Amino acid sequence: MTTAWKANGSQAELGTQVTFLEAIRQAMYEEMERDPAVVLIGEDIGVYGGAFKTSEGLLERFGWERVIDTPISESAIVGAACGMSYLGLRPIAEMQFIDFIVCAFNQITNFVAKGHYLWNAPAPIVIRGPSGGGVHGGPFHSANPEMYFVHTPGLKVIYPSTPYDAKGLLKAAVRDNNPVLFFEHKFLYRRIKEELPTEDYTVPIGKAVVRREGKHLTIISYAAMMHTSLEAAAELEREGIHAEVIDLRTLLPLDEETILASLRKTNKCLVVHEDTKTGGIAGEIAAILCEGAFGDLDGPLMRVTALDTPVPYAPSLEEYFLPNKEKVLHAARTLAKY
Repeated sequence: MTTAWKANGSQAELGTQVTFLEAIRQAMYEEMERDPAVVLIGEDIGVYGGAFKTSEGLLERFGWERVIDTPISESAIVGAACGMSYLGLRPIAEMQFIDFIVCAFNQITNFVAKGHYLWNAPAPIVIRGPSGGGVHGGPFHSANPEMYFVHTPGLKVIYPSTPYDAKGLLKAAVRDNNPVLFFEHKFLYRRIKEELPTEDYTVPIGKAVVRREGKHLTIISYAAMMHTSLEAAAELEREGIHAEVIDLRTLLPLDEETILASLRKTNKCLVVHEDTKTGGIAGEIAAILCEGAFGDLDGPLMRVTALDTPVPYAPSLEEYFLPNKEKVLHAARTLAKY
């Protein structure tokens, strides 16, 4: 059963199915209850409750000093959050759409990511926001910019696929003394539900999970494409192809041990992600497998990704641009026959 929270902060009925979005809100509510140093900062997160209502009710419960509305300036939001962290607070900074995190790129990569390394000063900052396509948001509201930051030492990068992991990983991120970027795929916000534990829990940062056991090939994915991969794996099993499916959950640090262990069992690997192909995490995984398990490979590492273009606005073009189950099935069948 799960503990849900109403907008006024009171406990809701137990045993309810919780959406991905509600799991995020529960995590912030519970961490703010647990630790008075946790504060929220971002655009329209107070009275309005956030663009997607992830902070709805938190202003009424915790007040203006801990739920802080800001001007439209992502650089200022991150800069203020960084200063808060050095003064003993644990800020959660929201990007209204994760696309605009690039407006704070200098703050994140040149300052936030390096402070702990340079001065051994804890920087417990969480920068979170909605990402991803599939909702016809167009080129400025559909980005997956995770790899900009996976390449930045000093950061941790999380991209969960389930309500359980979203809540547990966000709580772990708030308690971490390093800056954490937390990506939330908006396509999942209201489409998937799960019952959560009533007790407090966290999910370890940097640990992947095997979502489905298999022996013929490994499919590695994360976020919304994890569900696409699982759907494809279920269909492949009906054809006699047993695919193992790994959910990365954390992209930095990357769980190389789980990846290598699976490849040594199945000997073939397919990486599926919504990010564009060039410079995506699939390339890094390919290097890891070549360095650590080259002798175990019985076929080429294959990729199913978005195209190397901006995200189209037209629904038909976006569908063509994004990975889908049919594309995963085609790649998996090709690899299985190799």
